[in-house]
Amino acid sequence: MAQWTPDSWRKFPIVQQPTYPNLDKVKQVEAQLKTFPPLVFAAETRQLHEHLAKVASGEAFLLQGGDCAESFADFNAPKIRDTFKTLLQMAVVLTFSGNCPIVKVARMAGQYAKPRSDDMETRGGVTLPSYRGDIINGFEFTEQARIPNPDNLLTAYHHSSSTLNLLRAFAQGGLADLHEVNRWNMDFVQNSPVAEQYHDLAHRIQEALGFMEVCGINAANTPVIKETELYTSHEALLLNYEEALTRKDTLTGLWYDCSAHMVWIGERTRQLDHAHIEFFRGINNPIGVKVGPGMQPDELIKLIDALNPDNKKGRLTLITRMGADNLAEKLPSLVNRVKQEGRNVVWTSDPMHGNTIKTDNGYKTRDFNAILKEIQSFFAVHRAEGSYAGGIHLEMTGLDVTECTGGAYNLSSTDLERCYRTQCDPRLNQNQVLEMAFSISDTLKTARADYLASIK
Repeated sequence: MAQWTPDSWRKFPIVQQPTYPNLDKVKQVEAQLKTFPPLVFAAETRQLHEHLAKVASGEAFLLQGGDCAESFADFNAPKIRDTFKTLLQMAVVLTFSGNCPIVKVARMAGQYAKPRSDDMETRGGVTLPSYRGDIINGFEFTEQARIPNPDNLLTAYHHSSSTLNLLRAFAQGGLADLHEVNRWNMDFVQNSPVAEQYHDLAHRIQEALGFMEVCGINAANTPVIKETELYTSHEALLLNYEEALTRKDTLTGLWYDCSAHMVWIGERTRQLDHAHIEFFRGINNPIGVKVGPGMQPDELIKLIDALNPDNKKGRLTLITRMGADNLAEKLPSLVNRVKQEGRNVVWTSDPMHGNTIKTDNGYKTRDFNAILKEIQSFFAVHRAEGSYAGGIHLEMTGLDVTECTGGAYNLSSTDLERCYRTQCDPRLNQNQVLEMAFSISDTLKTARADYLASIK
């Protein structure tokens, strides 16, 4: 293959990119971004790579979640805090009940771009360019708002920087103390319609924390009790932004995309001969790629070899997004082929994107039961194939939104209008996320134990 450089992607075909009216302004913004400090550091990224290598070996589990698309308008500390808290709550439940270390990766501090099925959107006889995320254009359905604005790249950088700063403070400053996180879980249990089902687990976590304190293990002498590791990720859709934040590490001489610890390629931009594959093959971050129901085994092997030619554990995560009714049929042949070929990957499930429907009252939504069904099918396929189901990838929020139907509160399509706030795709709310964690924890424990036993 030709020599890679951070800008070599520009020689390849590319899709899902905005059409800017002023290219000179775009170049000015790109030049400015190249002078800014990196958002994350190569050493942090290497640390995540090591954790994901353990996931690939069945020794840990990847929990990845956050907004479908972050919003400039909703950028505030309480929202960041609540999503952080919800991820931690879910991680504690999975760690304890699943008896498994959890690698936590947030869809935050950079998830500002979204691919779209159609370039144009029509409402009431008016047709305008589609909304592609705040890093590109505005959500408002006006001609001016939908014009791609290069200055949004700078705003996205500064918002991402502030978000990262706050996440680091939360992770190290006491908010992640296990005692606090379990108290939040206890609050959820008390208020949930299925409280009896969950109370035992939350109580056992509390007892375990109490036992450790009696033994002298507490937050004062054991940092892991009061601190946590949280990494960031987003879909690297706008390659001019990613290129501008790609830097050569002074210690190793390797190139890293310093916009996030982990970045992924979407289902619509993973063409083998296109720009996104070219860019991703040269960066040394842990990377992901979305895998839909149309993926064929031969194509998947070619994709893996293009992105992870050295077959490194932890380098590549395959994020399946197939739909609850498709996964059991489509996934086995892919898992079987990857296993036969000896490719080292992390398999994780995105149960959100394949289960999107539109209601009679015009809302895009997802049903909790369909999401849970796809996750359960994901575990079942890997168990049958002797492979490891290594993670889940959720669009979720810590806010009390009503965007996905179902769950213990039995939200219906008529409930959606009560608090439907997403700017793109529907998200699980805090209660639904916690219910999901409790629902799959036993499955995770069994699946991991079976896999580790099978490879001994």
